[in-house]
Amino acid sequence: MSPTVIVADDDQDIRTLVSIAVNRAGLELVASVADGALALEAILEHHPDLAILDVSMPEMTGLEVCRAARADASVGDLRILLLSASVDEESQSIGIEAGADYFFAKPFSPRELATWLSVGKEVR
Repeated sequence: MSPTVIVADDDQDIRTLVSIAVNRAGLELVASVADGALALEAILEHHPDLAILDVSMPEMTGLEVCRAARADASVGDLRILLLSASVDEESQSIGIEAGADYFFAKPFSPRELATWLSVGKEVR
């Protein structure tokens, strides 16, 4: 069985690009949602292997989703990748404190993201 993934970004084009990368990497996309509250719902419902979250989303930010997911023991093995235009050291530190495992800078190439997902041993 392929590792499962949830994608959350309020930009439909970004969700589409990330979904393409997930498929190219051979992972199974179980949900693609437009805001943080829906992302948390999908995480709690599907218990995916990986959640790819935009930092800036309506309802809940990616950071808030990280914190909420980390507080729920039922999704303990979840890996979280944050997508952000701000990947400076301070932003990464804030993300790590919130519970993120990885960061990927926007804008990104779907091919580069697919390659990263394909070799991301901890995701599998």
